[in-house]
Amino acid sequence: MLPQLIAAAEVSGSFTLAIAGAGAAVGIGLIGAKAVEAVGRNPGSFGNVLTLGIIGMALAEAIAIYALILALQGR
Repeated sequence: MLPQLIAAAEVSGSFTLAIAGAGAAVGIGLIGAKAVEAVGRNPGSFGNVLTLGIIGMALAEAIAIYALILALQGR
């Protein structure tokens, strides 16, 4: 029974990591696309858009890091 529980924990950890990674990838892609669109509409706002885009991407990536930590705790 114990090996089955360990296998189930590994599968759920991998699933958690996959979902969080996909969510972070979509989030970073949307942030990047909208940042390029904003700079295309108003080139003078490049510095502000870049700063906010980097902060947004860091927050989206943090979700994947939290999921990695949770997935590794399940092992």
